[in-house]
Amino acid sequence: MRSAVIVFPASNCDRDAETALRDITGRAPHMVWHAEGTFPEVDLIVLPGGFSYGDYLRAGAMAAHSPVMREVVARAGRGVPVLGICNGFQVLCEAGLLPGALMRNASLKFVGRDVHVRVETSQSLFTSRYANGAVARMPVAHGDGNYYADDATLDRLEERGQVAFRYCTPDGAVVEAGNPNGARRNIAGIFNETKTVLGLMPHPERVCDPLLGGTDGRAMFEGLVEALT
Repeated sequence: MRSAVIVFPASNCDRDAETALRDITGRAPHMVWHAEGTFPEVDLIVLPGGFSYGDYLRAGAMAAHSPVMREVVARAGRGVPVLGICNGFQVLCEAGLLPGALMRNASLKFVGRDVHVRVETSQSLFTSRYANGAVARMPVAHGDGNYYADDATLDRLEERGQVAFRYCTPDGAVVEAGNPNGARRNIAGIFNETKTVLGLMPHPERVCDPLLGGTDGRAMFEGLVEALT
């Protein structure tokens, strides 16, 4: 599987994504600088976590207008899978590839810890290696992870099966106690309508090796390799 990681000024999880992709696919991804107008053909594009452009204006707002994003949007339109993690999720919403927005955490405090998420569907490139309803433990690290969309948009996401992950307790209960940032309906990650674009706030790339303290994120990348190779 050929992949690319888009690197913005102040990305800080690009090397984590690179390591996970290289280890699991056996092939180093292209590291693509934000100013590039194009990059080699790939099977998967990853927008990593971090604080692109220092999160000035809004998180992800400036990155969404960087030169490389015109190519990312065009390829997403052709069906190339795109995975946005944390800041990458914010960029995808700002670029219009996913609906809604990531607001300040309800606590107004940065949250950096492990959380639990429930897999809402295994019917996607990104979640095929998880069982429906499975609970995964992944870290979060953000100040703007509070997913917001209006009721009509949320209802549409639910009806079309576009909710990928919800924050939950370790036993899978979707309740306020499991929600680290106040996200509406405990949403931690969503798909686009064709499920070829996924944005999520937790970091699956940080739990792909026992040495990192967990492997619950590995299934996402293994499923992508299986589907795209």
